[in-house]
Amino acid sequence: MKYWSLLLLLCPLAGQAAPTLVKQAEPGQDELVIPYKLYRLDNGLTVILNPDKSDPLAHVEVTYHVGSAREQPDQTGFAHFFEHMMFQGSKHVGDQEHFRLINEAGGTMNGTTNQDRTNYFETVPANHLEKVLWLEADRMGFLLEAVSQHKFEIQRDTVKNERAQRIDNQPYGLVGERMDELLYPRDHPYSWPTIGYVEDLDRVDVNDLKAFFLRWYGPNNATLVISGDFDTEQTLQWVDKYFSPIPAGPEVKRAKPAPAALEQNRHQTLEDSRIRMPMLYMSYPTVWLGNEDEAALDVLANVLGGGKNSLLYQELVETGKAVSAGAGHYCAELACNFSIWAYANPSKNGDLTPLKEDVERIINNITARGIEADDVSKAVTELRADLILGLDSAQGKARQLSLGQVLRDDPLYAINAWRQLADTSPDEVTAAYQRYLKNKPHALLSVVPTGKTEWQAAEPDYITPERELLEHQHIDELPLRTVTDEFDRSRMPAPGKPVTTSVPPLWQETIGDNVELLGTVNSEIPAVSIIFALPGGQHAEAEDEAGLAALTAAMMSQGTERLSNGDFSEALERLGASINVRNGFYTNLIEVTTLTDTLPDTLKLVEELLFHPGFRSSDFEKVKSRMLESMAQSRNQPSWLARQGFNELMYGNSRLGLPDDGMPENIERFTLEQVKAFYQRYYNPKNGHVIIAGDLTPEQAKRDVAFLTRWQGEAPVLPAVKVPEQPAEPGIYVIDMPGAVQSVVRVGRRALPVDATGPYFYGQLMNYNLGGNFNSRINLNLREDKGYTYGAYSYFSGNRDAGVFAVAGDVRGDATAGAIKEILEEMTLFAAKGPTAEELAYLKSSYSQQDALSYETLGKKAGFLLNLAMLELSPDYLTKQQQIVANVDAATLTEQAKKWLDPTKMVIVVAGDKAKLEKSLAQLNLPIHDLTIE
Repeated sequence: MKYWSLLLLLCPLAGQAAPTLVKQAEPGQDELVIPYKLYRLDNGLTVILNPDKSDPLAHVEVTYHVGSAREQPDQTGFAHFFEHMMFQGSKHVGDQEHFRLINEAGGTMNGTTNQDRTNYFETVPANHLEKVLWLEADRMGFLLEAVSQHKFEIQRDTVKNERAQRIDNQPYGLVGERMDELLYPRDHPYSWPTIGYVEDLDRVDVNDLKAFFLRWYGPNNATLVISGDFDTEQTLQWVDKYFSPIPAGPEVKRAKPAPAALEQNRHQTLEDSRIRMPMLYMSYPTVWLGNEDEAALDVLANVLGGGKNSLLYQELVETGKAVSAGAGHYCAELACNFSIWAYANPSKNGDLTPLKEDVERIINNITARGIEADDVSKAVTELRADLILGLDSAQGKARQLSLGQVLRDDPLYAINAWRQLADTSPDEVTAAYQRYLKNKPHALLSVVPTGKTEWQAAEPDYITPERELLEHQHIDELPLRTVTDEFDRSRMPAPGKPVTTSVPPLWQETIGDNVELLGTVNSEIPAVSIIFALPGGQHAEAEDEAGLAALTAAMMSQGTERLSNGDFSEALERLGASINVRNGFYTNLIEVTTLTDTLPDTLKLVEELLFHPGFRSSDFEKVKSRMLESMAQSRNQPSWLARQGFNELMYGNSRLGLPDDGMPENIERFTLEQVKAFYQRYYNPKNGHVIIAGDLTPEQAKRDVAFLTRWQGEAPVLPAVKVPEQPAEPGIYVIDMPGAVQSVVRVGRRALPVDATGPYFYGQLMNYNLGGNFNSRINLNLREDKGYTYGAYSYFSGNRDAGVFAVAGDVRGDATAGAIKEILEEMTLFAAKGPTAEELAYLKSSYSQQDALSYETLGKKAGFLLNLAMLELSPDYLTKQQQIVANVDAATLTEQAKKWLDPTKMVIVVAGDKAKLEKSLAQLNLPIHDLTIE
């Protein structure tokens, strides 16, 4: 790698001092370098450019060095709240226009907040880059002039809904929050959750939020990264034009590391009504991001709990003492923690005490086991593969550059950390173990079902101090930063010349008994993605065999005759590869990701797995037990219950209406002989497909998968899919979940099987403005106007034989009936009048440009090829879709709306607290039924 640090002034731009080149990295001797140039503007903005001409797109990422750690202990949630406010329009960008403009350009966007930083990112066709820079600059320099108390109130409700959906209403949702409270004192910046406490959000007003913006959202506290297809000189001119006039904010100093410090063990118990499996969670305070011991602790985490051959997995999961177990070393800017978790099997023994004793024994036995050079090598190989695969997209490269620069002042920090890992010695790992884990104080949380405190691992001995909420001092109106421009900033830049997007060049071959090979060659990164799609799946199950496909796939993941589950997993880890076996409705899938240089050895393992699976009786009982516990746990999750309840009402007791993983009573009675028979019939590659995307020629691919032709036996004969009529009558079906803080809602009906250019595609076009994007009518109504939900959307989904139309959302419990009423009214209005002229133009613009983002990564390319194979499509179907979009009119979409959006035909599923909902639901004047999911 060539790495330069310098101060070099470029030629002047736009009548002012040009961005200053500070440092750069050029392509090196291996694949683990991201070439970049880092510039700095006079106002302190850091700019990193990473040109990449491989795809006609550009990714823009703006990261502000402010997360929840910059908040005051009694004013939590501001950083995350501000992430929401940054999408609410700015001085020159109307309300909700940021989302609309990016979607209209065929792009994607989002933002995230954690303890240390907040980032905003967009990926768009390359000709829209200037527009994105204009948008980001406008909310950096002019956001507060568009912020209002009304917007503040709406987003406060949205954040509360997000917390309810992601934390309060989710199994184990409070674990992270409770662990942080257990590890850190109340005044430590990591002691409170990033999303904040509701009582803090309720105490503040819009001026408090404005003050937060003025303190932390200056260009001197931001890093702008651009990766993709762009001209460097032109892009620097745009950056200079739009960002240089924005004044710097107050000085921001780096926070000092502050690892947790425990004088003795701390134990607490969390009761959770949404769980079935008790959970043991332990955390040891360690170092901070970039500390010299970080790499050694990462290796130690890999040894203890990094895979199926790890100590925790082998001694807890393989022995049946735990359903799952693992370990990880989690690092943030100020502190890191070494965490260990394990889930007990309540059907055998839900008591966490013996599990805790086992975990402590395993940790203490590290001394006797020792750390070997092989342990380090395996961890190095895995991380190298992860890094290479992460460089498969412009976003992946930009994310690495951004986080490294913001948190460590080193854009290549992740890569340099890998190099440090490669230089770590076993003695350093042993020293880190003794320094941070061996007989060291830790925090332990026992998570048990409500009313099962007898299962806790230890008596609680630590009470989290009460929060001290000072009397809140409201802030008067604040002076805004003034931006002086020499151009008209209100004029949105026009897009450049449309980019040219082409379908990846394809090659096709047939080997053996009609095994179709479909591939595309791509050498951007030295990696390959392969999917073996074998005829079978749920479709192949007999009437009383629901779940046999899932059980067989799980057993196929347990190693081979020669290699145990752990040995097989370790062999893959040493190659930096992964093999995943799962089933779909029509197929059994073996999904392979590997680096090019280890592909031959990886495919040898695939061959061994396919022809000689282990199918050990000891594994069979453990797999069944884990599946049954997972199935039991899923029945406690509101989202699963609502989804499954809706499927049953759409398809009844047919295979389409049963859970993908089958029925628990079936799993209990299945025998290993049934699994072997299903494998023999339906892991047959004849009439199957092999999808290949990556750094591999067609000739080599054909040779590498030739082992498929050696399969003995007749090609599988699959039955016709039985598609019953919709059994449920329109009305409301309530799944009672006492105590639920939200309701999970599904509103829909039976609709269409999947197609690429027929009625299903036209249905998708119709739905786009109803509920198919962020700026759709349903989402803007329920989220942005009413504050009922964190998000709501509608969609058509299905397979080759059947499909449904549905609206989905998690809504406030007290707004359940109101949300349903609004959804039905939106359907009525859309069916009556169809899309507006503006909505039709928005649809056409978005669809016509989105292909630029469709084939960037190996995963996207493989998915595209798999779709071609499964639906038997010609590659030119995308051209036909574009023609349909260009020619479709409002009358055609209105006709589709009238056909599918009749409110009187809708089946409505509500998973929520029935006692609290009955009265309001009755006011909708619809039939109400109880629904129980077995």
